[in-house]
Amino acid sequence: MEQTVRLTRGRIADIQRFSIHDGPGIRTIVFLKGCPFRCRWCCNPEMQEFGIQTMMVEGKPKVVGRDVTVDEVMQTVLKDRAYYRRSGGGLTLSGGECLAQPDFASALLQAAHEEGLNTAIESTGFADFEMIRQKILPHLDHYLMDIKHMDPAKHKAFIGQSNERVLENARKIAPIAKRLVIRVPTVPGFNDTPAEIQAIAEFAASLPGVEELHLLPYHRLGQDKYGWLGREYTLADAQPPENEQMQALLQVAQRSGLRCQIGG
Repeated sequence: MEQTVRLTRGRIADIQRFSIHDGPGIRTIVFLKGCPFRCRWCCNPEMQEFGIQTMMVEGKPKVVGRDVTVDEVMQTVLKDRAYYRRSGGGLTLSGGECLAQPDFASALLQAAHEEGLNTAIESTGFADFEMIRQKILPHLDHYLMDIKHMDPAKHKAFIGQSNERVLENARKIAPIAKRLVIRVPTVPGFNDTPAEIQAIAEFAASLPGVEELHLLPYHRLGQDKYGWLGREYTLADAQPPENEQMQALLQVAQRSGLRCQIGG
C-alpha cells in the first residue's frame, strides 16, 4: 500500500521550504497546479492552469509545472524533519487548488502522516465533498479554508464560480475535520466593508468546532506574473489596505466571538 502511495504522480509548480505561514511551525509548502477559480487578485496565476506553462520573466522563458511522484516530493520535504519536530511544523499543500488533484493530494498527505509529519492544506473547498471526506480528511491535521464572500453573485463576478458549493462543504467539513480555520483574503472593492466581513465572521462562528478566523490583507506581489503570462491584471488600480482599515475590520470580525487575527 505504501509503495503504491509513493508512486502516485501529480503536477506541481513549486516547493517552498522554511515557511512560517499556512499552518503551525516551520513548514514545507507544495504548490499544486490547477484551480477551478479565477480570483481577480490571485497572486499565483501561473498555478491556475493545470497545463505546464512558459512565462517570459525579464525576457527569459521560465517553465512552470513539472510532473513528480509523491516519493520525489517527500525526498525534499523530509530534509527538514528536524525543524518540523522542534517547531510543530510539517507539510502544507497549496496551489492553485490542491483538491483539483485529489489522488495526488491524498497520497502526499498520507505519505506525510506515515512519516509522522503534521499536515495542512490551504484550500477553497470547491470539490466533491465525499472525495474530501474519504481521501483528504483522514490524513489531515489542519484545514485552512478560504471563505471569500457570502453573496453568490458577487463571488461569481470576481472569482468565476458561485459560492454555494464552498459554503455547503464548509458546513459538512466543520463537524468532522480535526481543525478547521477560516481565512478571508480581504480585497478592496470585493469584500472589505464592515458588513461583508461581519457576514463572513458570523457564518464562520456558526460552524461547529471553528474557533479561528484570519483576515489576509490584499497585496500586489503577484501582479507582474500576469504580464509574464500575457494576461491583464484587472485590479491594477486597487491599493493594499492601510493597517488602520484592517484593524477596524478585525474589530468587526471579533464580535463573532472567534479568535481573529490579521495574517496567517
